[in-house]
Formats: sequence, C-alpha cells, structure tokens
Amino acid sequence: MELAFIPSPSRGVLYLGPIPLRGYAFCIIIGVFVAVWLGNKRWIARGGRAGTVADIAVWAVPFGLVGGRLYHVITDYELYFSEGRDWVDAFKIWEGGLGIWGAIALGALGAWIGCRRRGIPMPAYADAVAPGIALAQAIGRWGNWFNQELYGKPTDLPWALEITSSADGRVPGTYHPTFLYESLWCIGVAVLVIWADRRFRLGHGRAFALYVAAYCAGRGWIEYMRVDDAHHILGLRLNVWTAIFVFLLAVAYLVISSKKSPGREEVVEPGAEASVGEADKGEKAADAADEDGEAEGEAKDDEAKDGAGSAKKT
Repeated sequence: MELAFIPSPSRGVLYLGPIPLRGYAFCIIIGVFVAVWLGNKRWIARGGRAGTVADIAVWAVPFGLVGGRLYHVITDYELYFSEGRDWVDAFKIWEGGLGIWGAIALGALGAWIGCRRRGIPMPAYADAVAPGIALAQAIGRWGNWFNQELYGKPTDLPWALEITSSADGRVPGTYHPTFLYESLWCIGVAVLVIWADRRFRLGHGRAFALYVAAYCAGRGWIEYMRVDDAHHILGLRLNVWTAIFVFLLAVAYLVISSKKSPGREEVVEPGAEASVGEADKGEKAADAADEDGEAEGEAKDDEAKDGAGSAKKT
C-alpha cells in the first residue's frame, strides 16, 4: 500500500474558452523567460548592455526549439514514421518531445548568428546565459509531469510518481519521478556555475562548459533509470552515450581553454564601455555645472552683502 506519492495531473491541457493552455508549452515558455532574465542580469554585470541577451535570444530560442524537435524525431523516428503512425504528429511539439542535445546545438547556432550581428564574442555570451539555461531546463522538465511521460523504474518510495494514463503503452502504477530528479539536478547545476563563476572568474566559454559537463554527469545516471523505449548501443541507452561523449568534450574544452585563454574577457560588448563612459562624463559635467552655479550664487550673495555693508557705513 502506497502511503504517499506524487500525483500526476489528470490532463495536460486546460481550456481558456476555445484557447488551449498546454502544461508542456507553458513550462517551456516560463523557462525561456527565466533564462533571459537571469542572462540579462549576468550580461550587464560583465559589462554588457541591457537587452542584448533578449535580442540574441530571438535567434537562439527558435533555432533551439527546431533543433530539439529534430533530435527527438530523428532518434525516435519509429514514433512518427512506422506503420500505423501519422507523420504529421512529428510537428506536434506541444505533445512533448524535445531533445536537449539538439536544442543546445542548434540554439548555439542561432546565438552565434545573433552574436555575429552584434559583434559580440560568442563564448562570453554563452557564459552569461549558462545558469539560466540550466534553470530553464529545470522548469521545462515539469512539462513531462503534465504529459505523464519519461518516468523511471517502478518504486514504492514516498516520492514515487503515480502514472494514471494507459495511453501509448503506459502501465498505471508508481515510478521513479525522473523528471523531478533532473529538475533538481539542473537547479544544482545553475547554483554550481554561478558559484564557480564568482569564485574563479570563469571566462572564454568556461562557465558554459562547466554547465554542460555538470548537466551531462547528472543526465547519465538519470537517463539510465528511465523505462521508456529508446535505442541501445552496447547495452546503454543512446542518450547515455551522448551524455558521456559531450561530457568528455566539455571537460577537454575546460582544460584547453584555461591554458590558452586564462582569465576573463575585459570587453564583452563593443561600445558598452564607451556608452558608460559618456554617461559618466555627462554626470560629471552636470555635477560641475551645478558646482559652478552654486559658486556663482555664493559670489553674488557675498557681493550683495558687501554692497549692503558699504551703504550702512556711508
């Protein structure tokens, strides 16, 4: 008898009149806003301009969504192109199915285009947005909870996830909430990157590489717990191998980058320092004008007093 468990929602969509509000899409949207908000704060702290992160996100987010969907459809093609399946479902992104590997890859391409148009070094931008991406993933994983998908092995632990749907081969019962494990892991990754960035002043893409390495370390064991259908290579799920490969690349980048480009970028956005300098000059000029005005006023007061004194003596 289960004394406690995490209930799944009875449905993943609510209707506001004729407008459907899907939990999965809602989580993705909230995650994007959080990533842009935190990325903007970190970008300004590094010497960039407010709004730059959002401008580049206009390129990165659509590319990321397309890349995430492409990775999912390619690696799980049988869900859409096998006998009895409707290939149109491959476009129904609101029903779930975004591969983080494809999202980061094509999202990076979109960000590169945006950075190139603004004359901004891509590694510096990646460092600024890295913790925000981790938090976006933490929020986005709750979309899987709304869809009752991507859960782990059966368990009777107090925090087990109750699956009530029997659609698409699901078996109702209580399972490991891998969506929750990954969400909490991503929050930890965001905290780790923020701390390490402040402690070691990471630059030239190393904060982003740390995020990638830390995420892959968690994704590997979480992926191993999942029971949904997946392609296997040498007994391991495809995403486990992907996590191992990307983890090694991220660690290699950390080591090589720290030797070739130690420290942090002095300038992350050309013109930002000039704008700040002009603003400072303007403030100093205004202060100087105020001081001159006060001095002239004091001089006139002194002259008036002297004139009054002379009149009395006369």
